[in-house]
Amino acid sequence: MAQVLEFKLPDLGEGLTEAVIVNWLVQVGEVVAIDQPVVEVETAKAMVEVPCPYGGVVTARFGEEGAELPVGAPLLTVAVGEAAPVPEAEGSGNVLVGYGTGAPPARRRRARPTAPEQANGTAGRAAAVETAVPARVPAPSPLPEGPVPVISPLVRRLARDNGLDLRALSGSGPDGLILRADVEDALRVSAARAATKTPVGPLDASAGPANARTGTRTPLKGIRGAVADKLSRSRREIPDATCWVDADATELMRARTAMNAAAGPKISLLALLARISTAALARYPELNSYVDVEAREIVRLDHVHLGFAAQTDRGLVVPVVRDAHTRDAEALTAEFARLTEAAHAGRLTPGELTGGTFTLNNYGVFGVDGSTPIINHPEAAMLGVGRIVPKPWVHEGELAVRQVVQLSLTFDHRVCDGGTAGGFLRYVADCVENPAVLLRTL
Repeated sequence: MAQVLEFKLPDLGEGLTEAVIVNWLVQVGEVVAIDQPVVEVETAKAMVEVPCPYGGVVTARFGEEGAELPVGAPLLTVAVGEAAPVPEAEGSGNVLVGYGTGAPPARRRRARPTAPEQANGTAGRAAAVETAVPARVPAPSPLPEGPVPVISPLVRRLARDNGLDLRALSGSGPDGLILRADVEDALRVSAARAATKTPVGPLDASAGPANARTGTRTPLKGIRGAVADKLSRSRREIPDATCWVDADATELMRARTAMNAAAGPKISLLALLARISTAALARYPELNSYVDVEAREIVRLDHVHLGFAAQTDRGLVVPVVRDAHTRDAEALTAEFARLTEAAHAGRLTPGELTGGTFTLNNYGVFGVDGSTPIINHPEAAMLGVGRIVPKPWVHEGELAVRQVVQLSLTFDHRVCDGGTAGGFLRYVADCVENPAVLLRTL
C-alpha cells in the first residue's frame, strides 16, 4: 500500500520566513525521483530550486505560481509505493541551507483536501484548514504552558509585531490551532476598544480610513522587506561612527592600466580595492569581527569573507567572496564578475549571500563622492569608495590635476576606537596613493 508523504517548504537560510512560488517544475501525477527539483521559489535573497527528499508520484501541489508560502507550509505530497525508497533510515544526503533529507518530517493531523483539490493540487493548505472549520468556537480555557500552536510562522510574527499575546487567544482551527483570522479578529477588537477610549476631536475628524488621502502603498516584503529588516536591526544594535579621507588615486589607476596592458585577464578596480582592504584587515583585525551581544564578547575572525554591494533590478544585494584574503587580484576579479552576473540574473544562492565579515561598498558607480552607509549587520565595518574624478591637488609641492577619490569607513564603535579606524583608513589611502606600499604585505 502506498504511503503519502508531505514535503514542506524548508528553511532557506538566514532567518527567511517565506518564499514566493515562481515556477512549478512537476505536475500532479508525475513521478519524481529523490532530490529532483520540484519547484522554483524566490526568497528575499535569491531564486532557489527546491529538491524533494522523496521519490514517488506527486498527488497534490499546494499554492499557485505567484503565491507566497511561509517556511514549514506544505509544498506537495508524494505517494511512495512499497518498493519505492522511503527515507526512514537513510536519506539522500542533499542539504539545502539547514534542512536535510535524512528523515521524513514529523506528521501532524491536517484537514483532508476536497476532491477538486486533490485533482488539480493547487489549493493552499491554509484554505483547506479554514474551510474545514465552519465556525469559530472559543475554547473554554486559555492555552496551557508550552509552545502555542499557530498555522504558520507568519501568523506568529503578525502577533508579535502588534504586541499580541497568543496565549490570550482561542484558536478556531483543529485542536485549538490559531489561524491568521483569529489574530486579525483580535487586532480588530483591540483597535475598536482603543477607538472608544480615544474620541476623535474636531481637528482630526477626517483622519479615519474613509477620508484618508489616497496614495501608493508598497508592501515591505521580499527583498525590500529583508533589506528593511536588516538595516533597521543594524541601526538599533550597532553604535556606528564614520570617518573619511580624500586620496590621490592617480598612481593606482596607472598601476591598473599597466597590469591590463600585460598579457592575461584584465584586473578590475574593485579587485584592487578588495586586495587593499584584505591587507588592511590583516593589520587591523579588530575590524574583521562582530559583537556577540548575548555573551558580551567581541568575536575576532581569522578569515575574510568579503561582501560587496551590488544593485540589481530586484534591489540591493550583498554577494560574498569567500576567503578573499587568500585570493590575488586575478582571482578576485573573476569571482566578482561571476557573483555580479549571478546577482543580476537572480541566481545567487543563500550561501553566496550570507556569512560576510566585512563589506566593500563602491557607491562611486552612482556618480557620488561620499556616503555614510549602514553597516551590514552583524559585521563591524564597511569601506565606502566614491567616484574617482579629476580635481586640483597639490602634488610634489605644485598644484596639479589628479584623480581624486573619497574613502569612508563606517565602523562599530564597540569593537574599536577612532585610532584603530583612522589607522585602517589611512593605510587604505596610502595604498591607493602609492600602490607600492602594498608590496610590504604581499
